[in-house]
Amino acid sequence: MADDLAGRILTGVHGFDEILHGGVIPRRAYLIRGGPGSGKTTLGLHFLINGPPEDSLFITLGESEEQLRQNADYSGLSMDGVAVLDLSLGDDSSTYTLLESWDVEGNSTHDRILDHVEKLRPQRILIDSLSQMQCLSPDTFQFRRQVLALLRKLTAGGATVMFTSEQAPSEEDHTLPFLSDGIISLDHTESGRQCRITKFRGSSFADGAHYFNLGPGGVTLYPRLLPDNHRRQVEHTPLTSGLAEFDALTHGGIERGTVTLLSGPSGVGKTTLGAQLMSAAAKGNERSVIYSFDEGASTFFTRCRQVGLPAEAMVNEGNLKFESVEPLLYNPDQFAAGARVEVEERGTSMVMIDSLSGYEQSVHGDNVKERIHALCRYLVNMGVTVVHVNEVFSIAGNQTRITEHGISYIADNVIMLRYVELDGELRKSIGVLKKRAGSFERTLREFEITPEGLKIGPPFRGLRGLLGGIPELTRPNNEDAM
Repeated sequence: MADDLAGRILTGVHGFDEILHGGVIPRRAYLIRGGPGSGKTTLGLHFLINGPPEDSLFITLGESEEQLRQNADYSGLSMDGVAVLDLSLGDDSSTYTLLESWDVEGNSTHDRILDHVEKLRPQRILIDSLSQMQCLSPDTFQFRRQVLALLRKLTAGGATVMFTSEQAPSEEDHTLPFLSDGIISLDHTESGRQCRITKFRGSSFADGAHYFNLGPGGVTLYPRLLPDNHRRQVEHTPLTSGLAEFDALTHGGIERGTVTLLSGPSGVGKTTLGAQLMSAAAKGNERSVIYSFDEGASTFFTRCRQVGLPAEAMVNEGNLKFESVEPLLYNPDQFAAGARVEVEERGTSMVMIDSLSGYEQSVHGDNVKERIHALCRYLVNMGVTVVHVNEVFSIAGNQTRITEHGISYIADNVIMLRYVELDGELRKSIGVLKKRAGSFERTLREFEITPEGLKIGPPFRGLRGLLGGIPELTRPNNEDAM
């Protein structure tokens, strides 16, 4: 069934409207459910205040009107001009009877709500929370009858309704979900706050769990990245690295719109080589972004200056951005949302993540490997060139492992940086293990980091066992080994 986006009502939470494929459908009732502190009231308040204040009504069955307005102010969401029908439990508990109006004349909650709605004619209504009514209901049948009648009358009168349900994770609610046109589930898990749409009559929606934050300004939701929803045409032309020898190794350079994995142990030069690739793109007036999980800007720029890379100047010119990511600051969806802004709004064409280990440790959340895969597929679909820095934890011996994370399959190109011992001296080597979009040189070359910049020497000759870290001569003459 095709979605009818005409006439949708926006909730005021951009990411939330995105996963609803354009907002909620008018004149329907939506359940927001979750445990205490999960953000139900705040999300409902966004919906309420996103329309004209005179068209909105807040019906409270829990907190008093004074508490609601104070809490809204603390969240940065003003309720000025919004009418409130306060049915919270005060000195007179008789306001909570759920009997029909013909059983207790003129005194039921049902009647008080309908009388108020008849006077104001609101277009948006938030009821917080119907769980209060359920707890005081004489039986489930009576509760279901009462709520169904109430919601039908409200929506028939032209209102779009959101109502919350206070539910502990262990409880089973078999009533309110069946009475709603949509179910919005909010969870506060160890890995972060998550929103999931489990029902949305008359429309498709973005499935799965989506991370969100609660803070100043209320709710910020980060839609889960679905790569297939984003695509651009891109020509996979080679990108020069600024190093003739590297371009010779890769037979012209890595291709635009591919994923390159720089693999090697600590200190071998992965980040410096990545910075060289990013700087070369920035010199060509392409915007590049480096996300660093392992070091700060000061250390990074100092290292670049020591090898003659003007990274700091490129940042000042706007062609290069360096972002040092604080540990546990982002969830995967939030990090991906920032990358989307860079690509879709700022024209970034090259992204470097340094490193995969740092990403895994710093970006908290579930299924991190799945999320980094989705991010890579999205970037590639958008024609962005991706560089991943990956640390392997062995210095010598078993050095043929490419990644400790089992994600080498996402890489189109794999560049190996390794230590080797020659005549008691620790040297470095570089080689290409994989290149999907073309051929490459199958030799290992010496790799050096010097004050004049990166240097890649001629191929090692007359040696075997380089990948093991301790090569052996295959020729009797030492001079033939280089």
